[in-house]
Amino acid sequence: MRGLIGKRVLVSGGSSGIGLAAARRFLEEGCRVFVGGLDAAEVRQAVTELRPYGEVSGFAADVSLVEGANALVDAAAEALGCIDVLANNAGIAWREPFLEITPEHFDRMLAVNLRGMFLVAQAVGRHMIGRGGGAIVNMSSTNGIAGEEDYAHYNASKGGVLLLGKTMAVELGRYGIRVNTLCPGYIRTPLNASIAGAMTDGEFEASHVADRIPLGRAGLAEEVAAAYAFLASEDAAFVHGAELVVDGGQLAVM
Repeated sequence: MRGLIGKRVLVSGGSSGIGLAAARRFLEEGCRVFVGGLDAAEVRQAVTELRPYGEVSGFAADVSLVEGANALVDAAAEALGCIDVLANNAGIAWREPFLEITPEHFDRMLAVNLRGMFLVAQAVGRHMIGRGGGAIVNMSSTNGIAGEEDYAHYNASKGGVLLLGKTMAVELGRYGIRVNTLCPGYIRTPLNASIAGAMTDGEFEASHVADRIPLGRAGLAEEVAAAYAFLASEDAAFVHGAELVVDGGQLAVM
């Protein structure tokens, strides 16, 4: 990807799954990377795992809290010197029928997936304005575009991320800050494995995934990481306010 060598990248939710793969891809592209995560031990493990690929450090914080989001961004700016790219990736998910969702569960889902994304992006956006621009890539989902049973709270949070990103693009473009949104479909990650429960990857994909995806398989975290790198790079210099769907054709048949 053009223009990524030497860039300073903050990956929120970077200690596992897609975020970890994105951090590794940015390191492979020659970037310096700072990873955030909720669990301190998991962040330390991620940093250890990523060190062979390049210069990386990390910080544990709850991005659903103002103080947590600000602390993460401040720590990243201090460690990196500045932030050129935000891979705004932190998120949670679980299955729950609509009529069984409690207000507390609904609030927690939106607190992390939407409020947390807003708080981190706002703090980074203020930082980027001060230094003349940057690139922000928010993480939504195909669930933000089309509804899926048993995910009303998750769907609502990811739909909100889409319009958050569009509005950020309208308001931040004048400062040289490009904002785009990623919308993965079903991707093999520890989070999705926890949703699958006792089923193996093969069993879950056979019953829930393969017949819905024209390419006949679930996606890989590395494939979403490649999309992160593209949207952050100069190859996407005129891509702004867009959603990039990475779903193997899933939405084409929904």
